[in-house]
Amino acid sequence: MAQSRMRSAGSLIGSLVGAAAAIALLIVAPWWLLLAAVLLLALWTVATRIGRQAWSVTEVGLATIPQRLGAASVVVVGIAGVVAVLVALLAMAAGFEAALKESGTDDTAIVMRAGAQTEINSVLDHDSATVVAQAPQVLRNAQGQPIASAELVVVAALPKKSSGLDANVEVRGVGERAWNLRPGVRIIDGRKFGSGLRELIAGKGAHEQFAGLDVGSTLKLNGQAWTVVGVFDSGDAHNSELWGDTDVVAATYRRGSSTTAVTVRLTGADAFDAFKAALTSDPRLTVDVKTTRAYYTDQSAALAKLIRILGVTIAAIMAIGAVFGALNTMYAAVATRSREIATLRAIGFRGLPVIASVLYETMLLALLGGALGAILTWIVFNHYTVSTLGQNFTQVVFAFQVSPPLLWTGLRWALAIGLIGGLFPALRAARQPVTAGLREL
Repeated sequence: MAQSRMRSAGSLIGSLVGAAAAIALLIVAPWWLLLAAVLLLALWTVATRIGRQAWSVTEVGLATIPQRLGAASVVVVGIAGVVAVLVALLAMAAGFEAALKESGTDDTAIVMRAGAQTEINSVLDHDSATVVAQAPQVLRNAQGQPIASAELVVVAALPKKSSGLDANVEVRGVGERAWNLRPGVRIIDGRKFGSGLRELIAGKGAHEQFAGLDVGSTLKLNGQAWTVVGVFDSGDAHNSELWGDTDVVAATYRRGSSTTAVTVRLTGADAFDAFKAALTSDPRLTVDVKTTRAYYTDQSAALAKLIRILGVTIAAIMAIGAVFGALNTMYAAVATRSREIATLRAIGFRGLPVIASVLYETMLLALLGGALGAILTWIVFNHYTVSTLGQNFTQVVFAFQVSPPLLWTGLRWALAIGLIGGLFPALRAARQPVTAGLREL
């Protein structure tokens, strides 16, 4: 009796270790290693007697699914929900991160007051902005003028189209060479704002999210009337902004000749180190210098990390529910097939084919649920546009990015849930005494 219990305990521990290894493989292994594992499993199923027995038992189990369709649907729908939530939140984080990262490059740099984390917290006087623009590493245009834009970022409250409630939008005063600095910006409706005039152009994302930004509309900023004369598309986070002339924005908000930052185009990405060294060692300046890519990457990191943690946490909580659903379904399936399983054991089938058959069935249901969740997420959320609060306490408009790697992550979660949910019912089916199973009606 003691030896039997020790053997049972050893078998259980071995099964748990094997399951833990398989789950770890599903979650962290690269795709090629998982593909190799699947091919080896397929080879074992086809080439060995035990493998063929396992598949024969699996076919019988799959044939009974229509008779227990409701219970099987619980597994599929539960896992589909887990995958959909996980992938959607990860796609949100990826979209937000991409929108900001695409706003920067390695051959452009942003100069702010030392210690400022964002543009809105920075102040540079006119003399400092001039010194920055005249640095030898700054690229010059055909007229010999430095491609530099002293910019002023302020916040305005406008009603959102979706709710009618006010939300913060970023108003950016830009210099006349902002167009050389950001050649990807194009006007898609109307025209550019005029120098020295209270005219604005709205980013495509801001135009879609906020009311009153159609071409020809008038809005008030700090008590003064401004006219929207165009809509632009930059393909990045600047789509969430309103642009106007720096001097006019400064006069409206009583900022004098100060700006918040100077953005420049360098002679090349390799000129950044020399540019940074020249400015930070200049006794006339107290500034921090970053490439725009580094700056916008830093802006996205904290929120993207928070969204990912939230997504994994919610998905993990839902996954626990899905695992219990799979356990209940497969325990019920094993109970209804106990006589059939006992008969198979009596005619020579060993325990391993029975375990494998239950796991195969659960994993196939999990794969179906994962695929369903992934497809629904792709259809509903891919390129779905939303806005959220950025580091400047303004709305950043971005699109979800449901990429193949994220879908693959969702499918791996689905298979891991299926493996956990099928393991214990599989062990129970294999350990059930043959005589007890044959007595079942």
